[in-house]
This record gives sequence, C-alpha cells and structure tokens, in this order.
Amino acid sequence: MLPPGSRPLKPLHWRTGLSYGSLGLPLSFVSLPLYVNLPHYYAAVAGVPLAGLGAVLLATRAVDAVLDPALGRLADRLLHRGLGQAWLAALLGSMIMGLGFAALWHPPEGGPQEMLIWLALSLLVCTLAYSAVSILHQAWGTRWGGDPNWRASVTAWREGATLLGVLLASVLPTWLGFDATSVVLFLALAIGLFGLHRLPLATAHPMDYALGHSSSASSTSPWADASFRRLLFVFMLNGVAAAIPATLLPFFVADRLQAPEMQPLFLLCYFGAAAAGLPLWVRAVSRWGLAPSWRAGMLTSVVAFSLTPWLDASDGDAFLVICLASGLALGADLALPGALLTGVIHESGQGGSGEGRYLGWWTCAAKLNLALAAGLCLPLLSALGYQSGTSDPSGLQALAWAYGGLPCLFKLLAWAGLWRAEHLHSSWRLI
Repeated sequence: MLPPGSRPLKPLHWRTGLSYGSLGLPLSFVSLPLYVNLPHYYAAVAGVPLAGLGAVLLATRAVDAVLDPALGRLADRLLHRGLGQAWLAALLGSMIMGLGFAALWHPPEGGPQEMLIWLALSLLVCTLAYSAVSILHQAWGTRWGGDPNWRASVTAWREGATLLGVLLASVLPTWLGFDATSVVLFLALAIGLFGLHRLPLATAHPMDYALGHSSSASSTSPWADASFRRLLFVFMLNGVAAAIPATLLPFFVADRLQAPEMQPLFLLCYFGAAAAGLPLWVRAVSRWGLAPSWRAGMLTSVVAFSLTPWLDASDGDAFLVICLASGLALGADLALPGALLTGVIHESGQGGSGEGRYLGWWTCAAKLNLALAAGLCLPLLSALGYQSGTSDPSGLQALAWAYGGLPCLFKLLAWAGLWRAEHLHSSWRLI
C-alpha cells in the first residue's frame, strides 16, 4: 500500500531529472564550498582574528536562517500563482546571489573591522538570495510526491548536480582563483535556469496531489506534525556532524596533516565518491526502505571517520582513503533525508500547497548547523590554544578531536534518533 498522495510512477526520465536538477549545480557554490573556503580565506589571507570571524559568521548565518520560514511561505505563494512567476523569481534571486558571491572575495583595504563589516553585508546578500532560490527549487520538485523510489530519484538528480557543483566550487578557487569561480557561477546559473524553464514543457505535474487535501490542512503549521518534528531533529543532529568537519577541513589539512596542496584532491575524492554512491543508495531504498538505508549510511560514515583524530603529518594517504569511504556514505545524507521529508509532507495532506513552509524550516535547520559549527567551534578551538598556522601539539590535538571526534558523536546520536522515530511512526515504513 502506498502512502496518501502517492501512486506508482514510471521511472524518472533522465531528461526530466537533468532539467530539474541542473540548477542544483550553481546553487551548491554557496553551500559547503563557501563554508569551507570563506573562514580560511578571511583568517589566513585577510588576517581577520578567529574569534571575530566566528562571531560574524554565527550572526549573519543566524539572521539568514531565521528568515527561511518566510522564504518558504513566499515559495508556496509563487508556485500557487504559476510556474512562470516562480521561474522569474528564481531568475532575480540567482542574479543577486551571483553578485553577492563575487563581492565576498573583494574585501576593502583596511583593518579587521572594515573587513568584518564587508563580510557580514556581502554574505547576507549572497545567502539570502541563495536561500530563496534553493527553497523554491526544492519545493518545485517536492510537489511531485510519488512513491519512495521516485522521490529518491528526484532528490538524487538534484543532489547529484549539487555534488558536481561542490566539486567545481571546491577546486576552482585553487586552480583559477575566486574571480574565475564567480564567472563560472554565473554561467552555471544561466544553464540551470534554462533547464528549469524547459521543465514545465516536459512534465508540469506528474502526479496527483495528496488525497484528501483541504484548505484546513494547508493552513496547518509544520510544527503540528509530529513526524516532521522528529525528522527535523534527526536532520539537525546529522547536519552538525557534517558541518563541523566542513568548517575545520582547511585548518586540519594545513596544520595537522601539513598537506595544504592536497586539499583539492581530498575534496575531489570525497565528493566524487558521494556522487558515485548516489545510485547505490537509491537502489538500497528499493530493498530496505528510506529510513533503514539512511541509518546504514550514518554507520558507514562513523566507521570511516573514526580514525581521523589519530592522523598526523605523515598520514595524508590514509586520510585520502577516509575521504573516499566517508564520501560514499555522504550519498545517503544527500539523497535520502529529502525523500523522507517529501513523504512526510504528502502524508500530512499538504502536498501541492505547503511544501515551501516545510522546506523553509528544513533549510533553516541546515543553516543553523553551519552557523553553530563556525560560531562555536572556532572560538572553542581558540580558547583551547589552537590558532591558524600553529605547531603547538596541544592546539593541534584539540583541532584533531574537534574535526574527527565530535562528528562521530553527533552521527551516532542521529542514528539513535532515526531508529526511535521509525519505531514511533509506523507510517515511516510506507513513506
């Protein structure tokens, strides 16, 4: 038996998946790669103190995050008015996002205070525009609903394009510089928007919306949905586990492993393995289901990452293997939570009208994860004696445990939370 709002669908055609997912590539430039490169750029290149940098990143990302629910409601209104208006809004938001991204890498000459003000303003412009377009893009695909395999395929196309964008955005600054990276971003945005514009011609609404949907259901807050609350809690725990190493990676590679020249290779292996693993996790869904497959991915990540606190300057090759294994597990984190969320939305009867409100809180949680990682880990490391470029053994040990130990702890907590949520909500075996 399929959940409410779902019906068996033919396999997602690759043209439809590519048209929908392609916008994920440029949007990814303002997700993980930005949070990996930005703190290190302003700390090591611009010379901004870690404590001040962490405070600014925490404040700006928190402001950005709390506005996401409002952006989700805006996405619902735009999609309700028609796909044409939604596409024009995505075009405007993409232009603003690209300009804000380019401005980030050109701080004014002056002291740390001027640079921090520039960082705060340009980061807010960039990330707010990114949030608006990203929520709209996710809601566009979430409205389709469908059975678990269909939903996993839709999410996999979007996240596969996102991974390709992460790879490009991770290596382009090292190879070509940030100005060239900004140019590539604008070109990729144009291609992604073209694909999204063609999507309604290929398939406007491939499924009937949730059965039994009513106006009263559409006005219900996502927080009234117990399934959503539990899923969001698991998503946040798992997100913190990913955000901590994403923020600390440049420091760990440069100071603990003493191999900054290998960072592009580490990132290529990590995200490349994630892209290669996406089809495997989609197949796992057809055999085990969404929640059990995601839990398997969490345990794979813990096993792969548990050795990192003991790595030293001579262990670059070992870290490369860890990047491959943990990258493979990342595919589950990318493809499966969004598919579970789509099922929760349609099970609640809000498919076709309320996706944006759910996704607004969902992306808010993701932003808070990154904000906590940067705003708390960096000052904590500073208090424990670590400074960028240090060779102090105690500071480097604190960095190693923050980078490798804390993520494993949060992953295990997320695994336990997902296991409990699955047993409390028997309907999750269907969605």
